[in-house]
Amino acid sequence: MKRLSWILIYSLLNFHSLRSDEVKKLVIDGVYQLKNLYVQNYYSGSVGFCAIEVKVNGNITTDEINSSAFEIDLTALNLKYGDKILVEIYHKKDCTPKILNIEDVRPMPTFVILAAHGTSDGLITWITEDENGPLPYIIEQFKWNKWVPVGEVIGKGTPERHTYTFKAFLTSGENKFRIKQVGFNNTVRYSNDIIIKSTKSKPNFVMSKDKKEIQFSDETMFEIYDIYGNIIKRGFGINVDISNIPKGTYYLCYDRDVAEFRK
Repeated sequence: MKRLSWILIYSLLNFHSLRSDEVKKLVIDGVYQLKNLYVQNYYSGSVGFCAIEVKVNGNITTDEINSSAFEIDLTALNLKYGDKILVEIYHKKDCTPKILNIEDVRPMPTFVILAAHGTSDGLITWITEDENGPLPYIIEQFKWNKWVPVGEVIGKGTPERHTYTFKAFLTSGENKFRIKQVGFNNTVRYSNDIIIKSTKSKPNFVMSKDKKEIQFSDETMFEIYDIYGNIIKRGFGINVDISNIPKGTYYLCYDRDVAEFRK
């Protein structure tokens, strides 16, 4: 206990001996996953080591930071698996400590889907376990020759079993969906495809006589691209205002189809 007190006193004295313009802050936010953080602590260009003080969730830690490498002991902070953490490392301006295992506090997509299905009205339900941090579930629908994001549901982020639902808008015919999470370093995990067959009729479209509007026979999601592949408009509805787009050739994605039109 006496040794810990001296560590805190030394850290505070070192911190307060520096002017505010000589101190910077390195911030790491993430979730606790039963692992500690390891820090490469460089020498300062002035005197001593780079790190001055470490806080976790606003509380100063008692870690021994006056060495070339040190450990931030998260296991000593009475955290639960999946708890959010905010680590602040105050350091001298002329150097920056390096977190060696930052991935250990970044959520990763590790979910396992135990069951997934969809109903004829577009309600998708999936049951998961083994989640590792509260990442969003991204629901994608295959249409227009690509996977299109159509919604998100925030994951609970804990290993227990969880049930999620999402109401999707169906196109005519067969609808194909998948669920994914994206974690640290763009690590992606996908579900298997979920197939829903719809009895909806395929909508059609016409352009108004004044060439200022596209009119669908039923509500639909749509995207409009120019000939260079740049997206011009995106939305959902029964009418699309095209009065402000220049004359030319465009591609209209709607329902499950892609059609060409001229303005």
